[in-house]
Amino acid sequence: MPVNYCTPDFATLAPVAGVELGIAEAGVRKANRKDLVVMTFAEGSSVAGVFTRNRFCAAPVQVCREHLGAAPTLGGVRAVVVNTGNANAGTGADGLARARRTCAALAGQLGLAPQQVLPFSTGVIMETLPVERIEAGLPAALADRSPAHWGRAAEGIMTTDTVPKAASRTLTLGGREVHVTGISKGAGMIRPNMATMLGFLATDAVVDPALLQPLVSAAADASFNRITIDGDTSTNDSFVLVATHQAGHARIDSLDSADGRALQAAVFDVARELAQAIVRDGEGATKFIAVQVDGGRTEDECRQVAYAIAHSPLVKTAFFASDPNLGRILAAVGYAGIDDLDQGLIDLFLDDVHVARQGGRHPGYQEADGQRVMKQAEITVRVHLHRGEASTTVWTCDLSHDYVSINADYRS
Repeated sequence: MPVNYCTPDFATLAPVAGVELGIAEAGVRKANRKDLVVMTFAEGSSVAGVFTRNRFCAAPVQVCREHLGAAPTLGGVRAVVVNTGNANAGTGADGLARARRTCAALAGQLGLAPQQVLPFSTGVIMETLPVERIEAGLPAALADRSPAHWGRAAEGIMTTDTVPKAASRTLTLGGREVHVTGISKGAGMIRPNMATMLGFLATDAVVDPALLQPLVSAAADASFNRITIDGDTSTNDSFVLVATHQAGHARIDSLDSADGRALQAAVFDVARELAQAIVRDGEGATKFIAVQVDGGRTEDECRQVAYAIAHSPLVKTAFFASDPNLGRILAAVGYAGIDDLDQGLIDLFLDDVHVARQGGRHPGYQEADGQRVMKQAEITVRVHLHRGEASTTVWTCDLSHDYVSINADYRS
């Protein structure tokens, strides 16, 4: 079960004016499971996204990038189609053709150009996408559409997830109520580098379309790009932000304005909750771990050290065992790639326990104190480099026996 995460009551997820979601059972990989989601957006909506940096990216990622470039001249992106059970990655030219055929099928039923549809897939790699099953399932998904179906859509994009992941915020801009609602999926192959992760956020805020790409990029950097479960960057990672401009307040023309900052905070908040939910539901996870690195010269340097700790199998298995073998953390700091790092300056903390000072064991540190912290379900590892003013935090989980079992049995 996820570490201290409960899916919110679906009824509490705020509908976003101009967004409808429909779900169907298409039998993409297995029968009798929700595996096809369609989202449609009101005319005039704006869409922006960020995608995996894996050079072996999936066919739908390639098509999404193409369509985001072409759609503005056709009236913008008006729909999204998501299938689970099959990643349509490692499928060559045939996979691209099938992703485009999926877009054409949905576009035909909505009276749109194929380039106004974005396709997303998640599941097993190097298997042919059964596009005919998706085509057959589209009428049911379209008939199921409702502004209130965010929770059901969260269920429809799951693979090895144990719970659906959804979040929502409501704020007031210019005297009007504005909603930000989103869903995500992911539990393994997670280290977004913009796990297998998908994230979809929408808002009815009225915002200059030119601001959407910087907003989604910044939101990804503050959330999905700060998580890791196993260090694997998926072929399919995608995070999309939709603005329907339906809320009726004065248009936001700058993210540095009061309304712009308020909207950005709400988007970041939802994205961060969804990203952390992925870690809390990591395959086999029993602990949620924040790795905070302070005192670096740059944020990138801090992130480099944080990920070295968060990716280390030895560190992660020690946390699973509640074994305060904390030299493993110092070793990870040392091989993070900071060439001129002075180990004699480094401090290490586990929550409130000062483990290492100036590169060596703190005189007051007792292993029982370290073990006390490591037995908790939520833990903060804090490293201070004492070489600058920058800091960053990434979120990860432990590595358990179940992680191996889940991934060994994934295709069976």
